[in-house]
This record gives sequence, structure tokens and C-alpha cells, in this order.
Amino acid sequence: MKKLLFIISIATLAACQPSPNLDGVAEKPAVADLLSAIQLKGDSTKVVLTDYFPDNKVVDSITIPDFFRYSYSPDSASITLVANNLNLPPLSIIQVWVKGNERYDLLVRKSKKLPVAFTFDPEGKKVKSVQLAGQINDWNPNATSLTFDGKVFRTTLLLNPGKYHYQVVVNGKWMLDPANPLKEDNGMGGQNSVVEVGNLKPNMLPKLVALTAHKNILNIKATGTVDSIIVLWQNYLLTGNFIKRDGDVFHVTLPRNAEEYSRSYIRVWAYNEFGESNDLLIPLEGCRVVEDPGKLTRSDKHTQVMYFLMVDRFNNGTTANDRKVDDPEILPKANYFGGDLVGVTQKIKDGYFTSLGINTIWLSPITQNPLGAWGLYPNPRTKFSGYHGYWPVSLTKIDFRYGTDGDLRELIDEAHSRNMNVILDYVANHIHVEHPLYKQHPDWTTSLYLPDGSLNTERWDEYRLTTWFDVFLPTLDLQRPEVYEPMTDTALYWLTNFQLDGFRHDATKHIHENFWRRLTQKIKLKVTDRSIYQIGETYGSRELVASYIGSGMLDSQFDFNIYDASVAAFARSNYPFSSLNSSLLESFSYFGWNNLMGYISGNQDRGRFISYAGGALRFDEDAKKAGWTRDIGVGDTSAYSKLCMLNAFNLTIPGVPTIYYGDEFGMPGGNDPDNRRMMKFDNLSPIENRTLDVVKKLVNLRRNTMALNYGNFETLLADSTQYAYARTYLQSSAIVVFNKSDEDKSIIFKLPDYMVGRNFTSKFGSNSSIQNQIVKVDLKPNSFEILISK
Repeated sequence: MKKLLFIISIATLAACQPSPNLDGVAEKPAVADLLSAIQLKGDSTKVVLTDYFPDNKVVDSITIPDFFRYSYSPDSASITLVANNLNLPPLSIIQVWVKGNERYDLLVRKSKKLPVAFTFDPEGKKVKSVQLAGQINDWNPNATSLTFDGKVFRTTLLLNPGKYHYQVVVNGKWMLDPANPLKEDNGMGGQNSVVEVGNLKPNMLPKLVALTAHKNILNIKATGTVDSIIVLWQNYLLTGNFIKRDGDVFHVTLPRNAEEYSRSYIRVWAYNEFGESNDLLIPLEGCRVVEDPGKLTRSDKHTQVMYFLMVDRFNNGTTANDRKVDDPEILPKANYFGGDLVGVTQKIKDGYFTSLGINTIWLSPITQNPLGAWGLYPNPRTKFSGYHGYWPVSLTKIDFRYGTDGDLRELIDEAHSRNMNVILDYVANHIHVEHPLYKQHPDWTTSLYLPDGSLNTERWDEYRLTTWFDVFLPTLDLQRPEVYEPMTDTALYWLTNFQLDGFRHDATKHIHENFWRRLTQKIKLKVTDRSIYQIGETYGSRELVASYIGSGMLDSQFDFNIYDASVAAFARSNYPFSSLNSSLLESFSYFGWNNLMGYISGNQDRGRFISYAGGALRFDEDAKKAGWTRDIGVGDTSAYSKLCMLNAFNLTIPGVPTIYYGDEFGMPGGNDPDNRRMMKFDNLSPIENRTLDVVKKLVNLRRNTMALNYGNFETLLADSTQYAYARTYLQSSAIVVFNKSDEDKSIIFKLPDYMVGRNFTSKFGSNSSIQNQIVKVDLKPNSFEILISK
């Protein structure tokens, strides 16, 4: 987070006068970002110091609590922590001393992993191999083999608490686990076995809420037993007179040091014998808690509402740069449509994004792509152009079909003048065979062939870091310094030559962590004039996704596990809200309750939600083939209401809500390339216009409600067809309620104690009432309501 010094007014100084200064805070700290927690990983955990301190030479010493043993490696600038889990609390602090007397306090989270045994009884049959494949190992059977003990095959895995889908692979054949009666729909017309890990007692965990603030005092209410509370201002632990307890309320005095910051943060955690609470994130302006959403800026990452557009398919601003690939083997859907950067700028100027409430625009890749036809789809037979931008033949030159350097600068300037960020989709994993780099350094790529002679293409999980996406897309070997050094410099080019605000990184899980660490280190050292947001793309388990997030890596990734659960919950009648809620809480346990994860309405690799919701696209069919072989529409018009519910969900949970272009009104389609139709701005039908109006209202409600940006999250009701949750930040509260049944429903649930006495207004016209702490909201089929108290 960028630190800004400013002149302190006499009024502000007087307001913060009672606050003491916090010792160990430098006038110009070595680190301005909020440092992420260290997540312990079992027996030992390696902590790379350059993740936290890009210039690791500034580190003088480290103070480690007695319940850790540790070793220091000067070669890798890292420490290895070994924890005694019998004595280790759920949360603890280690201190890093920089430049003599400058102190930083790093939160440490205890590993929650538990041993889980799996067995398979061959029942006298001849069985050569038994493997597991599922969310436990990113569906890679080669990662988990069971050992035969003379009677049964068995293995024991260490897993975090949660629910895991899996299958048993016997002699190469996938099947449900015959020893496990628990199974669930897999979302694609089949079923998976399910294992639930841990005896979770969520009602026994402490819960925190930011209750009130007055001048330089922040009051935090705790529900349940609290053994200890941890409060950080920026990266400094507050203790002693900074925190006073009065029953279940903790009074936090903001340190006077905060006066020097236009934006800083209070972070809060608590724990008891059953585990840790939710966490709180409280933005400050000077020595005051921010309560007015009008004081939030586009640099406040948690307030982002993102819009993803594919440049070629959005708006054709000038026909002068139009150039389709002149090859009869390319069907029209797979060729260029003419969208360009000038077209995006026109829509910025026209006020399209402002009207929608968007403050972050995500552009698809814009580097030069090949001029010819590549790839092959069998039926109907077609090759493809590089209209999508993911086949780079240059890493620094803008594709002439999209525009020029000047066009990009104008787009960014126009966006910034309207308080919008612009982030660029960056392709680091691979290049096209026509890229000069491949001809100059063919040894910089991984091998196209595996040791057994088979092609290493589309082996997404088995050979995650080496697989090629296609035979004409060499994967760069980014674990090697001679490769990742120039490649990180190339990525940095876009931030140093253009005022971009960040990256969406393609194919994140296929790239070695060496690349991400070096890129982020360079950004922190060389791009110091603005806040940079990096979000990745990883399909896989939450553990894998989380491994790329944190100080020294990326800010976040897209949460596809929640996307899959939300699509199932809002589009299908047989997927209960209770499962969606459980999935969301599991994500919070990995990514935090105030995360920067991307929560999407759709993307360029999935069939359009509205077509699934309306029945025009089936979950058990090949959505890509469907898009080629028939005209995919919306289907039943109830899909528009379901799309509104999906958008309402994304826009009211913690994280960064992301709208895929066209999902603001209900653009239908199968999978790639049918989900990449040309954007439609005019001649919307009445129901499309109504959907667009709802989404506009949702986005602007999000942007103007503090509880929806920084509030806690508390589930109030979650069953098969009804869902309600609340978020509160000081005097701002929001209650979100869904009914996905095909009948009118009165949704009834209890109001949390700390919200009693607040007056709520229904923002979408439903009847609601609160009597004796019982809330009643009348909802029509497939609808939602948001109650707001300010």
C-alpha cells in the first residue's frame, strides 16, 4: 500500500492528541504494504524473507517465540520454522528487526491439517494399482498411490478441514469409492465420492465485528470466548494501553503514527481453544476510521468492481486497423471482429462504465499475435486466428489490430480521469512458435515430448509446470534465472512505460514460483508511485490457489471453486444454498475474510451462465461443441432472474466482484468461441434492460455501502432454497436474502444481537419486517433482496 505524507491540520492533530506514538515505526518504513500471514505447512515451513522485505539486506535480526525452532539460510535469504504443535496457539507473532530499531510484526497461522486414512479392498480381485484423484490432489492420480499391505490398499494424507470430492482409480479406471457411502453431484451430470475432514465447530469460534468508532477509538465486539486478540496497525502489533477490554468489547486506540498516512489499516484476529475467528480490516484516514464511502479511492484495492472485456469483441472504434486473417480454413466465429483500444476508450468517454459503476477495467491481452491460422477444431472443421490475444509473437509490441502505444495511453488517461483502474491480461507462461525468442533461445522452453515419447500437451495437472497448451505454443521454463530474469523485465515494461494499475496473470499455476517472486520483487522496488494489483488464474484446489498468494507473490486469484458452486446454486434446483455457503466459508479459511479474490459472473473459458440457467445449455454436454453446432440462446426467461441473483451474490460477498462483458444484461452462448460474441450496446430487449438496471443498482450499492466493502460476514440462514447473510462495518449494515425456489417465500431468520435497533430499508422493493429480533422478508421465486442500514 502506498504511503503518502500530508500536512496535518490543527483539527486533526487535536483529535488525535490523546493517542500515544507506537515505538519501532520508521518515518520512511522499509515496507509500505500490508504483510501477509505466514501459513505453517506441517512439520516445517520455509519463509522467504524477500517476500516480505524486497531488499533483504535491510533485515538485521528476527525474534522467534519459544514454541518454534528455526534455522536461517543466508544463501536463499530464508528461515525455516519448525513448530511444536502441542504448544503452538492458532495465531502467533514473530518479529523482524530492520535497520537497527525498525520493527515488523508478522502473523503466523498454525497448520490445521489432519491425518485422513483411505483404504481400498480388492476383495480377492487382481489389482495392480490403486490411486486417488480429486480435490485432495488437483485431480492428478499420479500424485497419490495407495500401498498394498497384503490385504488392502491404504494411504494416509494430511488435509485441511473441509469437504473434498474425489474418485478411486483402480488399474486406470475411475470409480466412486466403494467403501464410502457419501457422494455428491459433480456439477457435470455425474457424481463424486466425498470426504469431510475435521470435526468443525463453527459456533464455538469467536466472531468479531467493528461496532463503533469515535475520534481515535475503535470499538470491536467479540461473540463467544476469546482467549487472545491480535491487533495490527499496518505491520505493527498493538499492545498495552492501545487495547482495553470491557467484557466482550475491545477498545482500540489508534496510534498517533497514523496521522502521517492518508491511508493505513487496522487488522484484527482473535482465537480460542477451537480455533481462530474471522479477521477484520479497517481503513483509516489519518487518525480516524473511514466511515464515508466517498473517501474511498480507486487505490483502495478492496473496493474494486472489475469488468472483464475481450478487446476484439467489445467495440470497433476505428475500421482503419481492421484485418481479419485471410484464410478460408477459419470460420467467422474464430476470426477477428474488429474491436480495438479506441473502441474501449469511446465507451469510457460515453460513460458506459461510469453508469455501470465499474472502477477497474480488465483488458484481454493486447500484444502482437500471429497473422496466420493455427490450431484445429474437428467438427465443424476450423482453424483459429489469435483474436483473443493469448498467442504472443511479441511481448512488448501492441497488436496493430488493437491499436498503438498512444491508443493505450489515451485509454488509461481517460479511465484514470474518471477514477477507474486499468489492469492488463499478461501472458507469461508461453509464446507462439513465430516469436523471435523461440528461434533465438529454443532451449528456454520445456520439452514438447515426455521421456516416454508422448506429447506433453494439455497435461494440466500431471505435468503442471512443463506442459504445452498446444504444439505451437512453447512453454517457457520459468524456474531458470536465465529465463525468468528477462521475462520479468518484459512484464515490468508494461508498468514502467504505461500507467497501468496491475495485471491479470494467465495460466498462473503453470508457472514456477521463482518467476512470481522475482516479478513481484521488481514491482515493489521499481514501481513505487502507485498501488499495483496482481490477480492470477488457477484452476485447482484452494491449497494450490493459495500457494501463489501472499507477500512476495500475487495479491489474489480468481476463486473458481466458488464460481462452480455459485453457478450450481443459482442455475440448478438440486444444488442447495447450504453447500454454497459451506464452500464460501472454506474459501474464507484459506484466503481470509477480507480477501482480494476475484468472484466472477463468467469468463472466456466457460459457457455463459444465463444459457445454463435457462436450460439452453446443459451441464452434462460439451459446451464448446454446443456453441459450434447450434444457436445457443437463453432458454427459459427465469434465467434473467437467476443471473441477477448470481450478480447480487458476487457483489455482496467479500472479494473483488468481476463482471464478464455481457453478463450485465444476459448475453447467451456456449463455450469458446461462442461465449465471446460481439458486445451489444443497443437494441436491448425489455428484459435485458431490466437486468442491466438491476446490475447497475447492485454495483452502485456495493460502491456506496461500507459494509459491502469492509464488513464482516455472518451466515444467518442457509438451506436448500433459502439463503441469508449479513455484513456490518460500524454503523453500516447489509442483509442479503435469496429465494431460489419456484414459489413465493417468506424468508425468516434471527437478527444478530449487535444489529438490534438498526433501521433497515429494502433496496429492491420486497416487503420486510423486524419484530423481536426476527426478520421476515417476502420474496418472489428466483429473487433476492438487500436490506441496508446506515
